[in-house]
Amino acid sequence: MLRETLIAMRDLPRLKEISGILIHHGLGEFAQRLRLPRAMEIAGKWLNLSLPDPNAGLPTPVRVRLAIEELGPTFIKLGQILSTRVDMFPPEWIAEFEKLQSRVPPLPPERVQQLVKATLGASAETLFAEFDPVPIGSASIAQVHRATLRDGSQVAVKLRRPGIVDKIDADLRILSHLAYLLELEFPDVRRFQPQEVVNQFSRSLRRELDLAVEARNMERFAADFADDKTVTVPRVYWEFTNPAVNVQEYIAGLSAGDVSGLGAAGLDPVELARRGADAVLKMILINGYFHADPHPGNVIFQADHTICFVDFGMVGRISHTRRDEIVDLLAALSERDEAAMTDVLMAWTGSTQVDEQRFSYDISEFMFQYEHVALKNVNISQLVSDIMALVRDHSILLPPDLTLLFKALVTLEGLGRQLNPEFMLVDHLAPFVRSLILERYHPATLLKRGRQTVKEVAAMMAGLPRDLVRLGKDVRHGKFRINLDLKRLDSFGRQLDTSANRLTMGIVTGSLIIGSSIVMTVNAGPKLFGLPFLGFLGFLAAFINSMWLIWSIWRAGKNF
Repeated sequence: MLRETLIAMRDLPRLKEISGILIHHGLGEFAQRLRLPRAMEIAGKWLNLSLPDPNAGLPTPVRVRLAIEELGPTFIKLGQILSTRVDMFPPEWIAEFEKLQSRVPPLPPERVQQLVKATLGASAETLFAEFDPVPIGSASIAQVHRATLRDGSQVAVKLRRPGIVDKIDADLRILSHLAYLLELEFPDVRRFQPQEVVNQFSRSLRRELDLAVEARNMERFAADFADDKTVTVPRVYWEFTNPAVNVQEYIAGLSAGDVSGLGAAGLDPVELARRGADAVLKMILINGYFHADPHPGNVIFQADHTICFVDFGMVGRISHTRRDEIVDLLAALSERDEAAMTDVLMAWTGSTQVDEQRFSYDISEFMFQYEHVALKNVNISQLVSDIMALVRDHSILLPPDLTLLFKALVTLEGLGRQLNPEFMLVDHLAPFVRSLILERYHPATLLKRGRQTVKEVAAMMAGLPRDLVRLGKDVRHGKFRINLDLKRLDSFGRQLDTSANRLTMGIVTGSLIIGSSIVMTVNAGPKLFGLPFLGFLGFLAAFINSMWLIWSIWRAGKNF
């Protein structure tokens, strides 16, 4: 209750705006279930009665998408992240989340000039030989301007919007509270761990707000491709870069989305598709650090067929273990090895309880679909969709790094087919998989793993006597403990607290009735309506407590 009050008081204007938008899009019942402030609930009921819902005939996913777009950049970014969670949402929801776009008008030129001075400490005329106040790109968090440095270098100046940090901080506080209420009010939603999803999203969005973090990401990718002349990353000008502004090399060329202009520029779309696929797969499977959103707007083609990646606000990381699991998954698919496929998918279930017998049967059915399909003919988008349908059916939540990885692969395949209708991502994936499998069983790799295993076993054996002595001392002094992590105890604890509170209120109410009855027999003290005042006050308190108990029990029954 204290948490809800503090959130409502601190961010009341924004909370009222969110409530109004939900009501406008026919989601008022959702706002009421989440126990938004009472005044907003009343207003919502009144608005629902007095105003027609313009989106009443639209499916719920569409209405949710429209509401998110109106809620602003934080919620749009969350929706874009949720579009990667194909393990949580069915295709119709994912399709709507993928449509989310920020429609933010650019800042006026005079405001841009003020922002440059505020972020860089000097006017644009002082810092740059030329500066165009009209942006070449405008998004919810930042907008980009062309400029020329004093030494003649062409640069792109990415400016963070003023006030965006405070607004996003407020939205993140509200989202955190809404996630808490979702878990509290909707038991079926708890398995999706909304609080954990919001926490991960908050960390990701705060990194994206820091344009210096994006600059460091760019330098990391530039180092990874330093020896590859087919891929380039814009240079960062650190003397002009800080958390609020990122000044980077301006890359001239054609956007990957301008397919019709490639032929006119003398570029080969088939070759560009090949190079782009090889570059992203190298990021994922070799470097373990990849551009998480390689859509056409973030890829620029230059006259010599060089590919430039831009906008590194969202990046993904993949560990060696996860990389090996992806390789094992593809190898199991090519060899029709159901046991190996089951092992990989079970490793991704984490702490989720799965009916292994039914899960194995469903994997067998899944493998049957690809029994007569050569690996080179496998459509990655369809494969990912089928795997996601399988894990959704078993209520499995994939690790966040996998959802970003699958999203990047699907986006990459879509871009490749936009350039080359005959493009098959698996054709480019297969050489990497073969190389990684050979590397895994190379004598030098096996020797390295063997040495590591010997070190771990030696360390364990060396520490075993000390651990046994410590265990014996704990048992002797009564300090031996066993920690059990029992599932669903949080919900049980809340129910137990509620029941104890009701029981306590019932006892207090009964005591007030008995005590007040005794006071009523004493003809002394102040009077009210001819009755002893203290006795009347006690009966009034007992009546209020009784009404609260009845309402609380009725409300709990209604929620269940």
